[in-house]
Amino acid sequence: MKCKDMVKKTSKHKTTFTVYWKGLIGIVALLLAMSPAFSQEPVFRLKDLDNKWQEYDDLKGEKLTVIDFWATWCQPCVRSIPLLNEMAMEFREQGVNFIGVSVDGSRNQAKVGPFIHSMGVSYPVIRDMDSQLMGDLSVTAVPTLLIYDAEGNQLYFHEGFRPGDEVGIREHIRQYLGS
Repeated sequence: MKCKDMVKKTSKHKTTFTVYWKGLIGIVALLLAMSPAFSQEPVFRLKDLDNKWQEYDDLKGEKLTVIDFWATWCQPCVRSIPLLNEMAMEFREQGVNFIGVSVDGSRNQAKVGPFIHSMGVSYPVIRDMDSQLMGDLSVTAVPTLLIYDAEGNQLYFHEGFRPGDEVGIREHIRQYLGS
């Protein structure tokens, strides 16, 4: 109602001009948000599986940080985790750290620790039970994998997982490392 009243009080030209600029500003903001060069560094403080607080600055890699959002109920996640664990061990000495982010809700929390233990995961896993970090990083599905450089710039965004995706992920890591 307020918007309709406002339109009546302004001229047609002024309304068109205002809508045009608001739309243009919105498009520019969206493009900047989607651009890797302008992606926000993942700053967080979340609890790990031992219920201890962990911060991004303490977990990030010297050169690259790979963040994997997953859940115990997600079959593509279950298939990807062993392959990501292999990559974590492969690239660890080259300054690449992996961080697993469980988005399991309160009902599945008791399953997360045993699940990670059974998978032999060698990298830290944190909990994002309320999906706050997911929202902050514009992640809308699991699995989703993000790669950040040492300055916090998002270099890569990969949603979903099919057999063979690990080849592309590995190649991107090598590319970003310059090897």
